[in-house]
Amino acid sequence: MHDTHPPSPTGISVTGLSVTGLRAIWAEAWRLPGIPRAYAALLAAAVSLAACAPMAVPSQVAAPITPAANASNAANTSNAANAAQALQGAPVRIELHPVSSRTLDGDAFLRGDTGGKPVALAGELRIPVGKSTRYPVVVLIHGSGGVSGSMDYWVHQLNAGGIGTFVVDSFTGRGIVSTAQDQTQLHSLAMMIDAYRALDLLAAHPRVDASKIAVMGFSKGAVASIFSASNRFRQAYGSQARFAAHIGLYTPCNTRFIGDTEVGSAPMRFFHGTTDDYVSVLPCREFVSQLRARGVDALLTEYPDSEHGYDNPLSPRKVAVPTSQTTRNCQLVEASVGRVVNAATRQPFGYADSCVSIGAHIGHNPESTVRTWRAVVEFMQRL
Repeated sequence: MHDTHPPSPTGISVTGLSVTGLRAIWAEAWRLPGIPRAYAALLAAAVSLAACAPMAVPSQVAAPITPAANASNAANTSNAANAAQALQGAPVRIELHPVSSRTLDGDAFLRGDTGGKPVALAGELRIPVGKSTRYPVVVLIHGSGGVSGSMDYWVHQLNAGGIGTFVVDSFTGRGIVSTAQDQTQLHSLAMMIDAYRALDLLAAHPRVDASKIAVMGFSKGAVASIFSASNRFRQAYGSQARFAAHIGLYTPCNTRFIGDTEVGSAPMRFFHGTTDDYVSVLPCREFVSQLRARGVDALLTEYPDSEHGYDNPLSPRKVAVPTSQTTRNCQLVEASVGRVVNAATRQPFGYADSCVSIGAHIGHNPESTVRTWRAVVEFMQRL
């Protein structure tokens, strides 16, 4: 697989230049404060491809020797620092892929229905800078709000750690913008099929280590990422390819399925805020305890004073979402194959159920965010 080199901002073509020549252009880009960050990052990627090695950002960037050098030194240093920061997590390659999936309602999914409406989704693959020819990759499954800007923070953190990312958009191809106010638009379990198809695509990719493909979901998407570990669901909708790990942030563990603790050997990691009033952490404590009792490598990490979506730096510390549906007061169970009931009333569950509430909170906790970023990156690096 060959990548074309981008032109430099001065109009000089870098195609066919030696590694030394590329490095010279890259170094000059860092020296000049007027060079856009994107060009500098792309030049670094071009050098890395040519040398088959990552390019380290220099700790100090010398200012050009000009009469005004002293006066502009602080500005140049600031620009260099900003450029260095922009490069962190910059991928060496970005690919957009179609993902062929299908849409089932929850009951049909649980029955193992092989039908459903075909749908063409999109996924974005980012290959990190590094020496390897194949990389571990995390499949990222969004929540009820769709793919938001906060997902990009995760992409950069993982890429900076030498881990590829594949962001699946489960909504746009289905004509959905958000399910926060109406979860009936798409059942969370249907997104698991999307995750399995992304796994198949990546397992065949020449730049991906097929033995190190993990799946990580957020809220609604965590249903797909966590419960895709189930042997039952993998046999019904998966393939020979298997996820190497299952990661869920603020996972809705309050719906339990037949055989959901019968999983493979892949480790499972849960991250949750204790003050989350959108998706309660309490059912996850019980679920993880049951998994561990069966010998599963499962771990729940809880963060105090952390709301739903605590890892979103674009969110305020705490804000009300008064029109969002939440099942925080519901305990649901699959009583028989394809039949989910309210555990308290034993009646079939629907969003008109009295246990469903309207209104919750979301909010960003910077400390919990950094700790979760670090935990996931280090977990993937050890995988």
